[in-house]
Amino acid sequence: MRYCLFISIVLLVTACADPKGKEIAKIPEASGISYCSKDDALVVANDEGSYYKINRKGKILQKTKLGKFDLEGVVCEEEQMIFALENKGILIVDTKTGKTEKILLDSMYNGRKIPLFDKKSGVEGIAKVDNTLYLAKQSDKKKNSFIAVVRMTPYPSRIIDVIYHHISDTAGLTYHDGYLYMVSDKEDLLIKYDLQERKSVQKVKLEKGAWEGIAFDNKGFVYLADDDGRIMKYKKKKLGL
Repeated sequence: MRYCLFISIVLLVTACADPKGKEIAKIPEASGISYCSKDDALVVANDEGSYYKINRKGKILQKTKLGKFDLEGVVCEEEQMIFALENKGILIVDTKTGKTEKILLDSMYNGRKIPLFDKKSGVEGIAKVDNTLYLAKQSDKKKNSFIAVVRMTPYPSRIIDVIYHHISDTAGLTYHDGYLYMVSDKEDLLIKYDLQERKSVQKVKLEKGAWEGIAFDNKGFVYLADDDGRIMKYKKKKLGL
């Protein structure tokens, strides 16, 4: 009986401890990350208008300057990449031609303008489900931090829903296995969010960092982008996900 009790306590402490990841790359002002399943690589957005392609071990394969853009999140798809622009909208990049298209988003929802883009804080994370974008509005105050749900097609794109999740400073976003995942820069948290139930179902305390991006590959690993310049890699099981 004493032996079983001892094991239970050890497991509890281990589960509560902040999981430690492995730093695989250094990329300045990494503000978003996404897994590209087509070429089994990752794309990392940078605040200064560049994106980096790296392999899953962290080797930099490509660096591309897009222009004077504040890139704050990215979704990698087979034929395009979609970047969130902090105070502008979104930038779509054709992966074959490199051609870019900037789309300004209307901030109107149900007859009123929501503060999706402003001078103090703007969009910091982006995820895509089918033809719908999820844009994370960053704010130090929980009541002002939300996710705008944007219908991309048919044209024109417009906000069709707003999710108030009561989590401050959400700076990274991704969709994986039926759940929305977000990271909080201020609180050092990884949050698993159920879109159907509209509630957080799991929170994982992270080691201290300026977390601004999250991505999952298809090999059981999770990648976090740190605005201080680190790309961290974790085993999904180690995070308890």
